[in-house]
Amino acid sequence: MLSRLADVLVPAFGRLTVTADAGAVLAPGSIIAANHTSLADPAVVLAALHRLGARPIVMAAAGLWRVPVLGGALAREGHIPVHRGDRRAADALDEAVEALGRGRLVLIYAEGGLPRRTDAAEAAPEAFRSGLSRLARKSGAPVVPVGQAGARRVTSGSVPKQLAGLFTAPLRRPDLHVHIGAPLDLSAEGTDRTERARTAVTAAWRTAATRLGEPAALAA
Repeated sequence: MLSRLADVLVPAFGRLTVTADAGAVLAPGSIIAANHTSLADPAVVLAALHRLGARPIVMAAAGLWRVPVLGGALAREGHIPVHRGDRRAADALDEAVEALGRGRLVLIYAEGGLPRRTDAAEAAPEAFRSGLSRLARKSGAPVVPVGQAGARRVTSGSVPKQLAGLFTAPLRRPDLHVHIGAPLDLSAEGTDRTERARTAVTAAWRTAATRLGEPAALAA
């Protein structure tokens, strides 16, 4: 339901385009790793993936399960709550491994949170936490890097600014772009797995941000 809903609503808030590398494939049982810049980008990524026939399970902050209506939908559809800084945090990885074993796609945000910047500009992904590489090692699943750009043009900054952005987006209809990269194998032992994943997601983000003419991507 969330993927279908995102695909219906996102075009009302912005102009979404999607591209993919020649070797990109969303095989069953894959981990999808995306950059996280805005409260709006999960909907943008889900809408883009839905257009490609993919409907992933999302690993998200457990607090969302306390939101009326949304929390019930997340629970019914089998999305995975992440209890950060809690003894239950490891349960999320176990649930994700099980879902991958059933052939589901699992979407993870390896940065673990939103950037603290208040402007609407794009920037490269911040440092990744270890959860993504641990999930890849435990499951043996390939990791598909996904880069999105433009979501900060919908919502970013302070709460009043985010609300203003959300309400005016249907009139402004900012450009949004999602790029799918070729899958990585991070299942082998090694100390560079997390950085390899961040490099791949950064490359996908740079492709998306360049399509939108974002200064940070053009300067790089």
